[in-house]
Amino acid sequence: MATRYGLQKWFPDFFDRFGALTVFDLLMEYIKSGRIKLDKSKITQRVAYHDPCNYGRKSEELFGHGFYEEPRWILDQCVSDWVDLYPLKGNQYCCGGGGGTLLTPYRDERLYYGRRKIEQIKRTKAEMVVVPCHSCHGQIKAALEDNGMSDILVKYLWEVVADILIID
Repeated sequence: MATRYGLQKWFPDFFDRFGALTVFDLLMEYIKSGRIKLDKSKITQRVAYHDPCNYGRKSEELFGHGFYEEPRWILDQCVSDWVDLYPLKGNQYCCGGGGGTLLTPYRDERLYYGRRKIEQIKRTKAEMVVVPCHSCHGQIKAALEDNGMSDILVKYLWEVVADILIID
């Protein structure tokens, strides 16, 4: 049974009728049930996880649940060497890409606000940053490139799952 967060709070009839899930719920269900199998040995890089504002603090504020533990559980199933960016969870620094700023002409400002995120990433010595948010993905990738760190991969959480799927 999927957790009931987000729009389910406001439109329960729709979600009861169609059984919508979060991507976290879906991946956890597939992994726990054995519907998908993963080969954790395929990712050998040191990985850092970024908590997006929208899935963390904003979800907690609006819906009473921040998605902190779900992505970490999924990452535990996928990667042996991963670390949190510190501070973590609800205290995580914003990457600077929230609110649709990727689509605005304020590139310099966006990258300026992302500088603290770059420092967090540097401290971990990560070779890959994993995020579940499209805005964060684009912002962190651009900020890494702007800081001469384009050798660090930026991947979506579900992309990491797809990378290590065992396909018979």
